[in-house]
Amino acid sequence: SMLKAGLMSTDVITTVSPQYANEIRTQEYGYGYASIIESRSDRLTGILNGIDDIVWDPSTDPHLAAHYSVEGGIRRAKGINRKRLLESLGAPPQAIESDDPLIGSVGRLVYQKGVDLLLEAIPAVLDNTDARFVVIGAGEKRLEQQLQSLCETYPEQVFSYIGYSEPIAHLLEAGATMFAMPSRYEPCGLNQMYSLRYGTPPVVRATGGLADTVIDADPRGIAREEANGFMFEPATPEALG
Repeated sequence: SMLKAGLMSTDVITTVSPQYANEIRTQEYGYGYASIIESRSDRLTGILNGIDDIVWDPSTDPHLAAHYSVEGGIRRAKGINRKRLLESLGAPPQAIESDDPLIGSVGRLVYQKGVDLLLEAIPAVLDNTDARFVVIGAGEKRLEQQLQSLCETYPEQVFSYIGYSEPIAHLLEAGATMFAMPSRYEPCGLNQMYSLRYGTPPVVRATGGLADTVIDADPRGIAREEANGFMFEPATPEALG
């Protein structure tokens, strides 16, 4: 194994987040290399990824219908971007004009990203709240079909874009109320950091770089005035919902 040879002979081993550096030392995330990485843990470190804060800047983003910053105008601009987002997805007027919570998600529709958890959680959330959902992505056909089925079942509450669109992805970050990222594992992740940059609290699973960048709005996080999102642990639709 060339990977094993590399791990055994290297001077430094690094990952894209501190939490993921710890996780790959376990059997669950080590994929057969956990014991090797553990034996080399004295040279293992995680360095958190960053984002391009020029490309992802709500005060200058060319994809947005309205700009905003921490200096002000956030609520109004996010409302305008929300409308533009829903218009671009062909949402009906009732959904476009509403101010109900809008939960967004952008990413590959694959098992790793926990998309199945999100799709399975949506019906229960819709039954108990006024929330709406926008999901952008492509991947496993089964998940694409499940998403399309939800859009057909809830035509005024669930909207999707199968594929990837840079303008729509930026509009989603700016127009959503919250961003869902329930990954089963995530070495670092970028969308949760885009969300924080755009004032859209992320809802994430406590894993990898998600756990390193999102501070849960639990009593401790709120008391310390550090909370910036929401975190759950069990990889189940019920924990996410």
